Amino acid sequence: MATADPVERSALAMSPGGAEKVMTELAAVDKSSVQQSGAANGTAAAEDEESGLIANGHVHEPKAASSVDERKAIEQLSLPLSSANGLTKKPLGAPLATSTPRPRLELSADQQAKYKTVLATVSQWTELPDKLVKGSATSPMTDDERMFLTRECLLRYLRADKWHVEQATTRLRNTLTWRREYNVKKLTPEYIGVENETGKQVITGWDNEGRPCQYLRPSKQNTERSDRQIEHLVFMLERTIDLMPPGQETLTLLINFAETRAGQGATLAQGKQVMYILQNHYPERLGRALVTNVPWYIWTFFKLITPFIDPLTREKIKFNEDSAIHVAREQLLKECGGLLEFDYDHAEYWPALNKLCVLKRQTYRERWEKAGKRVGEHEGYMKGGEEKSLAETEAAGLSDDP
Repeated sequence: MATADPVERSALAMSPGGAEKVMTELAAVDKSSVQQSGAANGTAAAEDEESGLIANGHVHEPKAASSVDERKAIEQLSLPLSSANGLTKKPLGAPLATSTPRPRLELSADQQAKYKTVLATVSQWTELPDKLVKGSATSPMTDDERMFLTRECLLRYLRADKWHVEQATTRLRNTLTWRREYNVKKLTPEYIGVENETGKQVITGWDNEGRPCQYLRPSKQNTERSDRQIEHLVFMLERTIDLMPPGQETLTLLINFAETRAGQGATLAQGKQVMYILQNHYPERLGRALVTNVPWYIWTFFKLITPFIDPLTREKIKFNEDSAIHVAREQLLKECGGLLEFDYDHAEYWPALNKLCVLKRQTYRERWEKAGKRVGEHEGYMKGGEEKSLAETEAAGLSDDP
């Protein structure tokens, strides 16, 4: 019997051995979504049958205990890898071999000490407020919330707060509370799907430094203004984070305003809300933003919203720059100057993206659990990379200094 509650389903997806059941339910959801959007019935299921993901009507998701197992599972999704695969309707499956994250910068002794202070503080948390209001009720921390507090996460918040320990710690607590209040886990593929039926956001490909590429295409706007439009952005941001390879913590945002009419873009209020969410609860996640084909009224919008954008974030935004400088043409959409021919088909793209991300999250969680469910765990290890876990580092007598 299918899990009725989306939150229950999300929790099950993250539990050991639960992914197989969730993938079965996702297949059912995929069919429902296809029917609702007017697509041909059974298209996504037929694709999966050909790829080997479905056998005898049952969806199989191998446990991704290693990056090798994960790669095999992803191969079963029959995802393209570059423009060499011709016209594609699914997200690309992996970065090019030439796409390499920058080496991590070494921290000073002072920065290492501040990291250890933050780690010691958050490791002692047992309860969190349920809402971002003074005097809110509290409830025990969940495994998901402890898993959120990786070594790299703590460092992102410290960098965002210019290495002020108290400010970074407060922001971390506020983010975990915001995620509760905003109910990020409630943002499921079936709830968000209608917002992406026209492909107004697409996640596909990686830039030259291994950042996953998230495309915003305002001309494809298909819904009236509502809170769900912002939730859609948050959902897609979470999926982009799922697809960050080991050693990469940031994304590349490509915003193409070609054929966008006045009224299709965000309002000033929506823009301010988005900037609040990104800057406060996703700090140090934007690696680069490439904005192209900007009409005059969008320039006006950017001028109005600029005061709400952090100066460091503003430096990462490039207007009308050749996107191929940053993204290999083989993985860059043709509409942005690349060679990748892409035709958005919701019935094919949406199920493929979400199944790919489920596999990534399953690897992430299983490795975290295998290593002891530690606060301060290493993201490179959790994502299936070559980095040792926190426990392995300690057992080898090595320093865990970032």
